[in-house]
Formats: sequence, C-alpha cells, structure tokens
Amino acid sequence: MRVVHIESGRHLYGGAQQVRYLVAGLAGEGLDNVLICPRGSAIADAIGGMNGAAEVIEIPMRGDLDIALPGRLRSLIEARRPDLVHVHSRRGADKFGGWNARWAGVPAVLTRRVESAEFRAIALLKYQPYAAIIAISRAIERELKDNLGLSERRVHYVASGVDTARFRPAENRGRLRQLAGLPEDAITVGLVAQLIERKGHARLFALLPPLIEANPKLHVICFGQGPLEDALRAQVDELGIADNVHLAGFRGDLAQLLPELDVLAHPAEREGLGVGVLEAMSCGVAVVASEAGGLTDLIDNDETGLSVGTDDAAGWSAALARLIGDSGLRARLGAAGRQRIEANFSSARMTAGNLEVYHDVMRRSYGRH
Repeated sequence: MRVVHIESGRHLYGGAQQVRYLVAGLAGEGLDNVLICPRGSAIADAIGGMNGAAEVIEIPMRGDLDIALPGRLRSLIEARRPDLVHVHSRRGADKFGGWNARWAGVPAVLTRRVESAEFRAIALLKYQPYAAIIAISRAIERELKDNLGLSERRVHYVASGVDTARFRPAENRGRLRQLAGLPEDAITVGLVAQLIERKGHARLFALLPPLIEANPKLHVICFGQGPLEDALRAQVDELGIADNVHLAGFRGDLAQLLPELDVLAHPAEREGLGVGVLEAMSCGVAVVASEAGGLTDLIDNDETGLSVGTDDAAGWSAALARLIGDSGLRARLGAAGRQRIEANFSSARMTAGNLEVYHDVMRRSYGRH
C-alpha cells in the first residue's frame, strides 16, 4: 500500500512528532510512504534521515490563502498514484488535501488534533471529501459526532502515542540541573508547550510567588517556543520570580530531560490530547493537568495524575503544593502514569490503529485491503 501523507507544520511540535512516529511504524509494516511538507520544515529533516521510511517532497505551503497549493497537491498526488492520502494538519492542508485527493480519484483520511469547536457549515464542507476522520481523543470524537453530526462509520478514535522505549524513567540524573544551572536539591516542575495563550503559562506563573516563598528550592522549567516569550519573561520579572522560572526554549532532547523532572504541569485551556503530557507520563513523571479536552483521557484524578479545573486557581495551587511536598505521591502517580501510557498510548498502538482505519477505507473504496 502506498500512502501520501500531507503535513503542513514547519516545526517538530506534537502533531508533526506523531507523523514521524506513524511513518516509521508504517514503514516497518511494509507500507510505501510519501511525505509532502513545507520547504525547509523540521519534519522534512527528521523523516528524511529515517533510512528510507518515506520519500520526502518539500513544497511551498503558505496556509489557507495559498491559492497555488491545491494545484501543487493535486499534481503530486496524481504523479505518485497512492492507494490513500492521509492529511495530518491544518493551515490549508485539511481544506485542500481531501478535495484534491477526491479529484485525483484517491480516498483520503484526515486526522483532527484540535479540540476547538468549528463553524458547522464550513466544517462539513471541509470534511465532505474524507472517507474517514481520525480523532486523537474522546473529546474530539464527541465534537465530530455530536456537534457536527458526522456518522459513526466515518469517525474513528485513534489516540496519539509515544515511543515508550525512548521516553522512559531515568537511570541517571544531572543533565537537566546542569542545563538550567539548578542546585542538586532543587524541586523541578516542568511545562512542555508552545508559548501561546491557550497553553496557560501566564495563569500558572501568577500562582508561583507564594509557592516559591514556601518552597525556595522550587524551579519551574518551560520547554517550548512561541510568540508570548517576551510577555512571559516580562511577567516573570514583574512577579519577582526570575531566579526560579527558566524558559529553556524548544529542545530536541526531551527524552533525556523529562525523566529528571519531579512534576509536569499542563494548565492548558484547550488540548487535543497533549503530547508533552504523554511523554512525561511515559517517563514516570507525576503530572497535574487541566480538565480540558483529551487530557481527561490520560488523567484519572489521584490515580494516574492530578486533574484540576482550568480556571480553579485555588485548586491548582493546592495540587502543586501537594506534589511539591510529597515525594511518595509523586512516585505513586508517576508509576501509574507510566503503566497507563504503556497499556494504551504507545506509538505502536497508534500505528496499528491508523493502519486499521486504512484497511477499512480500502475495503469500502476498493473492496480490498
């Protein structure tokens, strides 16, 4: 089976990481993969270096207003003659990819990763050409079925996954503390997310002064980049916590750094599933996360992590204080989280789920696998 994948993201954020996992897994199952992605994107380098897992085609991709993109996509689809097209992202790819696949006579699948509501009429037009839509969380599945009215036959739940062999509990510690210049006895709380408003950095920072005053060894390390970096640095300075909050930027070595965290906080207002949370849990790190979107698929409160209402400032302060002060609780939640990820959210399981969708679409479209 030949699959053309379309990914319009320029950075190796959560969605693009999932495409990398999937392409590697599908190649291991003997599928022939072609990746269409933006020129100069990080995923082009990542997949291009994976020993022939996919043919990588870099093209200009400028989003929803790129009027030349449909023609480029259709030409490439027709030239590669795939059995299936899988669109993985927005920024024009979701709107144009499905229709161009249909015009080329090829069935198409779309993965939806975002939990936000869509305007019904526009959404139904966008989803019309897709034989299947994959929801990475139960919250997204509900949005597609209940709010947009898409049929059971077309909507499939396949959770995102993580490489549990790569993201695993640490045997050695020290690299993270060296990176951030932390003392050996520091208590570390991490946040892995783009520096954008809906991820909740500013709300978390506002809670930190009394927590740091009560726990001077507390250090918060934020991994990610984005347009709010200057504003967040200004907030940290204004709150007087610059010595205890570290903006570490985007890191490609999180698998080595995350296991050294004591806690991961994820205060997002909306979240498709939360790849940073998946990775931290896989590393055996205790997590406190918002009761938002797909995060509720991962966290059973006080069992696999702590779950707090997004706008519950007092609840967030209490949960953080509880984790900071109780190493036994951190160990219990971290171990249970690791078990949850191994059982339900591995990259191998994600690959198998996508492949099952492909086979369903192939049966319905061609009468064969």
